[in-house]
Amino acid sequence: MTEPQEQSSTPDHLETITQALNSGMFVHVRRMLQQMRPGDVAWLLEASPSPSRKVLWQLIDPDDYGEILEELSEEVRDGIIRLMEPEKLASALEDMESDDLAYVLRDLPEQLFNQVLTEMDEQDRHRAELALSYPEDTAGSLMNTEFITLRPDVTIDVVLRYLRRHTELPEGTDTLYVVDNDNRLLGDISLASLVVQSPTTTVAEAMDTSVEAIPLTMTDTDVANLFERHDWLSAPVVDENNQLLGRITIDDVVDIIREEGEHSMMGMAKMDDDEDTFAPVLTSARRRSFWLTINLGSALVAASVSNMFEETLSQLATLAILMTIVPSMGGIAGNQTLALVIRGMAVGHIGDSNARWLLTKEALVGLINGMLWALAISVVVALWKGSWEIGLVIAAAMFINLSVAGLAGASIPLIMKRFNIDPALAGSMALTTITDTVGLLSFLGLATLILLH
Repeated sequence: MTEPQEQSSTPDHLETITQALNSGMFVHVRRMLQQMRPGDVAWLLEASPSPSRKVLWQLIDPDDYGEILEELSEEVRDGIIRLMEPEKLASALEDMESDDLAYVLRDLPEQLFNQVLTEMDEQDRHRAELALSYPEDTAGSLMNTEFITLRPDVTIDVVLRYLRRHTELPEGTDTLYVVDNDNRLLGDISLASLVVQSPTTTVAEAMDTSVEAIPLTMTDTDVANLFERHDWLSAPVVDENNQLLGRITIDDVVDIIREEGEHSMMGMAKMDDDEDTFAPVLTSARRRSFWLTINLGSALVAASVSNMFEETLSQLATLAILMTIVPSMGGIAGNQTLALVIRGMAVGHIGDSNARWLLTKEALVGLINGMLWALAISVVVALWKGSWEIGLVIAAAMFINLSVAGLAGASIPLIMKRFNIDPALAGSMALTTITDTVGLLSFLGLATLILLH
């Protein structure tokens, strides 16, 4: 008898399961869910509206709850947890690795958190408390504590016999760590290297002593950068005394990179990267209203600048046609720089040592672009409107705004970082306010001075 094939949560399967739910074929849906990988089931839950999501969760095998919960996005996971009794949640968490356990527990409401801890056995409770003792978004919160250590004086033959006594190795094991009697990290030896060594060779002779360990307090972004730079599959985590506390594996780093990408993408739209696509209407409207309010204030600032020059606009209607060009060009130029700098900060390329050089470089780029496009727009406007004076005004305003945009695009993320403000969320709004205000002020101000006096 052949084994049932695991199914993937492609859009086709989503449509099939949705149709089966609508037809009341719950037994069929349950069988399909049992044949799917936990990650695919999580995908299916995230792609389903709230009513269908509740039904699907009731049809999932409770033995799979833990693996599915750790794959869900934060908001969807929180909604699912609200459907669970504390004892069922505690049961779902018991086989989780310590890093995933902390990830799920960290955002639980205090009352539910205490209830879940009470339902856990002593060993799982200790694992949970230890995992939660490390600050969020650090190596300590990412690491798991399931790994294998060796002593340097044993032979490879002893190590292999020891490994064979295990029914399975910790998930994602590619390396074994060598420690002394005080659990200080001495080196490591990969499984690939282990199997080709002579049985009489000692671990001390075979191990790699150049292993680079990750400090317990390193940020998750810096951890991801190290993995990317060195092509690691796993890495040890140590405290300030070089004592081995855990390891970080590539699957956790992939999650960090994906979350960073989602954060940047959603940040451009001023939205939370964990926002549930199928959240209730009122919930989504409420969350988006904050940044819409801030943006309205920014637009009113720019409009107030135009209002200051109402008399100028009433006398020269041509200016009303041209006045959007300067702010628009400044916004595009500034956002180019802003995106470049935010990306550089995210991958760790920008710090205090090179920030001044970057600001100088982007200021010069702004000056060059300002001169180039000022010349181009002056010729176009002069020929279009038959007025070299208007061409001169818009050229000067273009030069001013592009110069300011380049400097602002580089400096805004750096300034926001110093004040612990996320530039991915607030940077573009601040930049737009500056380029709109400076663009309109310089264009209409110069027009008032040159054309009406």
